[in-house]
Amino acid sequence: MDLMIALAIFVVSVGLLIASAKFFTGAAETLGYRFGLSSFVVGVVIVSVGTSLPELISAILSVRSGSSEIVPGNIIGSSLSNILFVLGLTVVLSQSRIDLGAQYIYIDLNYLAGAALMVIVTMFDGVVNISEAVIGLLAYGAYVFYLLRAGNANAASDALPHPPETSRSLGWAVGVLIVSGVVIFFSANQTVDSLGKIAESLGVSKAIVSVTLLSIGTTLPECVVSVSAARAGKAGLAVGNVLGSCIFNALMIPGVASLFGSLSVPSELLHFSLPFYAAVILFFYLLTQDKKISPFEGALLLLIYALFMGKVANLL
Repeated sequence: MDLMIALAIFVVSVGLLIASAKFFTGAAETLGYRFGLSSFVVGVVIVSVGTSLPELISAILSVRSGSSEIVPGNIIGSSLSNILFVLGLTVVLSQSRIDLGAQYIYIDLNYLAGAALMVIVTMFDGVVNISEAVIGLLAYGAYVFYLLRAGNANAASDALPHPPETSRSLGWAVGVLIVSGVVIFFSANQTVDSLGKIAESLGVSKAIVSVTLLSIGTTLPECVVSVSAARAGKAGLAVGNVLGSCIFNALMIPGVASLFGSLSVPSELLHFSLPFYAAVILFFYLLTQDKKISPFEGALLLLIYALFMGKVANLL
């Protein structure tokens, strides 16, 4: 009974977390346009961060509650979910191959590999301290700075169109921003608490639950955005959203979370999940060198993800 209650609270809290993050992002987007920011800047700075808010807030609260092992599990799990599940599902549902532009191959893809390397190196000794995480923050800052400087017509063509003007006032956007921010905080807090109870009921570590349940739940915003973009003929945007989210998760989340304390990396992650993460990044890097992802390759990504989840959950 306790497990069922904890699962129900987890599902509801993750749902509220995702919904409030969507409202938060929408209000922030409105404010960005109101203050004259370009569509490209809004997409890079606001939308990319907004879709990763569930992971970020959950990470901060995990460290503050003394459950820092949740953070590395969520970083690894959400990256695997994004690359294998979200991107694989996006390609399969689009029913046509995704052609990758030069920006994704020569910029985002290389930065993804570099960010993954930083994750592997910093987690390898079982702890991520603040000095290591600050390097990640600086690397993410350089990435965003480069994107903003390189935001030319080619990059803008892959962006979502400028939303139509609405009658919503500046005050409405600020109000939604505040209310959704409060809901994000409390729903993330309940997510972390219920995660601990689920782990206790199942007799497994919080890291394992975070690399499975939490990572799936918190990557749902990226999944919705990517699938919608692919169906609207913006397949390049779907890939950019996945890569941008993975880079954010790898560099920003440990960097911000470590400001509240060191991150502990359990042995369960070091022995299987972290090496698997390294192998997936390398596989994806090689897979996309032909500048396209076919539906068959998307199906392969989904099968690899099913294999990973089965092994982590001891179902295989």
